[in-house]
Amino acid sequence: MPSTIPHLLQRLRGGQHASSPRLTWYGPDGERIELSGRVLENWVAKTSNFLTEELDAEIGTRVRIALPAHWKSAVIALAAWQVGAVVVDDPGIPVDVTFVGPDFAADDAAPSGGALVAVALGALEMGYPGQLPAGAYDYAAAVRQFADSYEPFDAPAEDDAAYESGSESFSQAELSSGFAAPAAAGARVLVAAREGLRASLSRLLGAWAADGSAVLVHAQTEEAEDGRALERIRQTEKVTGA
Repeated sequence: MPSTIPHLLQRLRGGQHASSPRLTWYGPDGERIELSGRVLENWVAKTSNFLTEELDAEIGTRVRIALPAHWKSAVIALAAWQVGAVVVDDPGIPVDVTFVGPDFAADDAAPSGGALVAVALGALEMGYPGQLPAGAYDYAAAVRQFADSYEPFDAPAEDDAAYESGSESFSQAELSSGFAAPAAAGARVLVAAREGLRASLSRLLGAWAADGSAVLVHAQTEEAEDGRALERIRQTEKVTGA
């Protein structure tokens, strides 16, 4: 089992299944996006470079992901952990960077003292839809400008903090040993986005740590046609784990 997120990403990029699906996303408008291990790691590398080069993120930087469970949310979390940042899941804890989605009103107050990054969630959106919040970075427009590979100046250690909420905290090593939900070796796991970001990240990490893959399904897709769509997804994607 990988001891840190950088070790996990190395396996996704260079393992024997690097070209196989590692994350499949079913969105609310019938969209289906499939990311192989190599493509997933590529997105994480670009986001890691964005965090370090544009936002000066480093070990200990606090990042809040105020987004629904989504493939981009997973990418951002992996990137934050790769650069040694701490993902904070508590609005009462001050942070250095906050990622927000399209439901964040342009005139809402930005997080005090921190950078704001606005994330477009549509499959084909090349930039943030509508008015960009004042002072915010446009993730979709910016991230493509960064390199496809990430070379850390200072890689996180196993005992570096990685996740913090009001009730729990995990180190880099504990992301795999405590935060991640256990999965059978090589399992293809179905993850319901309606469970929330924390639960979804736990399920995703568990699948990848077990050399498996995951199918992440948006709540609207999951509920479509009285649940029949979800059963079709299970069969089509050959899901082996609940």
